[in-house]
Amino acid sequence: MTDVKVRAVKVRDVTLRDGLQLTGKPLPTERKVEAIRTMLDLGVPSLEIGSMARPDLVPAVANTLDVIRALTPDELAKCWIWVATPRHVERAAEAGARNFQYCLSASDQHNKANLGRSTEDSLAAMPAALDLATQVDGAVQLCIATAFTCPFQGEIDPDRVLEIVTDARAANAVEVVLCDTLGQAVPQQVRDLVARSASEDGRPIVYHGHDTWGLGVANSLTAIEAGATTVDGSLGGLGGCPFAPGAAGNTATEDLVFALRPDWLTPEKFGVLVRLAAGLLTDLDEPNRSRAGAGAQASTTAFAWAS
Repeated sequence: MTDVKVRAVKVRDVTLRDGLQLTGKPLPTERKVEAIRTMLDLGVPSLEIGSMARPDLVPAVANTLDVIRALTPDELAKCWIWVATPRHVERAAEAGARNFQYCLSASDQHNKANLGRSTEDSLAAMPAALDLATQVDGAVQLCIATAFTCPFQGEIDPDRVLEIVTDARAANAVEVVLCDTLGQAVPQQVRDLVARSASEDGRPIVYHGHDTWGLGVANSLTAIEAGATTVDGSLGGLGGCPFAPGAAGNTATEDLVFALRPDWLTPEKFGVLVRLAAGLLTDLDEPNRSRAGAGAQASTTAFAWAS
């Protein structure tokens, strides 16, 4: 993996969507907007900032529309909103959103638990969602949850994932997001699925990993080697899926950027990111799972990356 290739890969922070889903305390709109602007000012190129999921089921994202309305068009151009229906796209677009992550599951059982419908039903509704996004000059990602394993049916056949990736109804999505929802994939599985998706479909691949089994960074680096152009992370390793038993902890954004050293990152900016994560997690009463963040706070100042 060449240094040029690594530094060209985007790290998208998903703290304010996937990161918050399992938290018991909400963050006020002002606190979310402050975090978004801090990360954008640091140079984080892309953020996932909220979800159109039902607020009674995922209370932590209930103020997503307020967050969208508080941001400028230039800021929203770097932000993504989780959606699962055409109506979700419509409502988010009315608030000002222009980037939509349309999510469904490779596992039919998980799709029903997460969205209350079959995977086929979600795919059937996708063209309408794409049309609504086109009407506002927006972009849609095809996001495939449980692309490796499912909490209800176990391992997922890669051919099933490729069927969804290449389904004509999703053809106008600009990127494909492959999600290791449970964090149970190993590097060889990630390499094979990312490489196959990239070669058989041709669209950019986003790898969304979790660190539940300790392979978050390893799998993300492997995804990059196999052709992924973006990898997802969450501050402090916060996150998980409330509808997938056993899913806990995204790959930490701090760990990813420390490993990848993107062009925008400096030791000083890394320190700001570490402190931002620590503050948010303290507010939420959540543990900090970032190994790089812990290292930065424990190391001596002789090391440039110490905070």
